[in-house]
Amino acid sequence: MQKLHFIVEINASKEKVWDTMLADQTYREWTLVFNPSGSYFKGDWSQGSKMLFVGTDPKTGKEGGMVSRVAENKPYEFLSIEHVGIMNEGIEDTTSEEAKKWTPSFENYTFSEKDGVTTVTVDMDSAEVMAEEFSKMWPQGLQKLKELAEK
Repeated sequence: MQKLHFIVEINASKEKVWDTMLADQTYREWTLVFNPSGSYFKGDWSQGSKMLFVGTDPKTGKEGGMVSRVAENKPYEFLSIEHVGIMNEGIEDTTSEEAKKWTPSFENYTFSEKDGVTTVTVDMDSAEVMAEEFSKMWPQGLQKLKELAEK
């Protein structure tokens, strides 16, 4: 696993940024950079909850993504997501060698606000094969989040 780190400053309260990041409709908008066919989640953001982060594979048309759980949720301050498996063609996989390349891994989001400006810090573990691609996509995704939250 490779550790990746990203930061964005957003001219909005941390409550607005948090809500923009996690609300279904705006989540679908800011995550388009990761999958142009669309990304969404199934589950809720409460601590301990199972989450599926899914999208349609543009090549196969099948549903795929990550099987995860909310490891920690301190509203408007910190969110930690633990990825525990992958999903291919709608089937959850937490035990195969392919799944183990991605797990366990964490995505951690920290929110801090000063003078109406919220700093969002993303720290994540990435499988080596995706680290370079994520390094390009995350800044774009965070820029889109910034645009949405500043509306």
